[in-house]
Amino acid sequence: MTNAGPAHLTRRGMLTATGALGLGAVLAACGSSGSKDSAAPAGSGASGAATGPWSFTDDRKKEVTAKSTPKRIVAFTGAAAALRDFGVRDQIVGVFGETKDPDGKANPQAGDLDLSKIEIVGNAWGEFSIEKYAALRPDLLVTHMYDADSLWYVPEESKDKILPLAPQVAITTGRVTLTEPIRRYAELAAALGADLKAKEVTDAKARFEAASEKLRQAAKAANGIKVLACSGAADIFYASAPAMSTDLMYFKELGVDIIVPDKLDQGGYFESLSWENAGKYPADLLLLDKRVTALQPKDLASKPGWAQLPAVKANQITPWDAVPRFSYAGAAPLLEELAKAIEGAKKLS
Repeated sequence: MTNAGPAHLTRRGMLTATGALGLGAVLAACGSSGSKDSAAPAGSGASGAATGPWSFTDDRKKEVTAKSTPKRIVAFTGAAAALRDFGVRDQIVGVFGETKDPDGKANPQAGDLDLSKIEIVGNAWGEFSIEKYAALRPDLLVTHMYDADSLWYVPEESKDKILPLAPQVAITTGRVTLTEPIRRYAELAAALGADLKAKEVTDAKARFEAASEKLRQAAKAANGIKVLACSGAADIFYASAPAMSTDLMYFKELGVDIIVPDKLDQGGYFESLSWENAGKYPADLLLLDKRVTALQPKDLASKPGWAQLPAVKANQITPWDAVPRFSYAGAAPLLEELAKAIEGAKKLS
């Protein structure tokens, strides 16, 4: 994944950029982005935030500073959900990125966020309402960073209008193992006042550690079962590279035999295969991208290349959260599901 989005995603058109006069009127009506006069109080899990100057060094090696602990945070939905899992609650006033699915239900990225209390400033790739963002008077913007200095889901076309409105924190979520962004989001949550010793957090960590061991044992007993992480689009079958995705890296560290494509596209995230060549990498188990932007088994049934895959014939397919939630609570179920799938799979060749 890069800030240009996975190749199979349709990059939707930006909302029409507001002219200088229109945006100026919004800012004038809302007050400056640094105003604290009517800022929301810190959340119940982050009420211990210290007063006085605040700083956090993000994964751009940039020291992000504020006059006091940020109380109005707008974040990529997955980042907001991770912070929520670590105890940051009422400070999160807005999100951007897939938050609600077409049926109106919360997207998995949203985790346990209370969406009734949060403004959605963008609900898809390329959508980011500058007007809504400015009206929230953000103290801080938080998002993932898959590539150096590239803020995930902050549109390149309008970032020059977005970034001056509030400081930003970027957490690396590519080319590092799963536990690293989890650790960093925990550190950010603590800097924002969250209590990492709260029972909800420690219980989630214990579950994550147990799930990791369960997957390790399942992989050890798997008898050579090969797993392919993949994603389906109308004309292309994507075979994903474990060296780039944090979760796939971690699965491999735990012993899962994940297939490594040998002819990666530019960027190194996946190999693009025509449906005629979808069987290039024989797999016993498919880890299939379950995002709404990717085709699901019912959508893929008409693809001859799909139907001929041994794992499809054997119904050995398990969902894959290609952009996981970087918290113990978010990641533990993914490990548990993969362990169960491996335990229930059989060697096909």
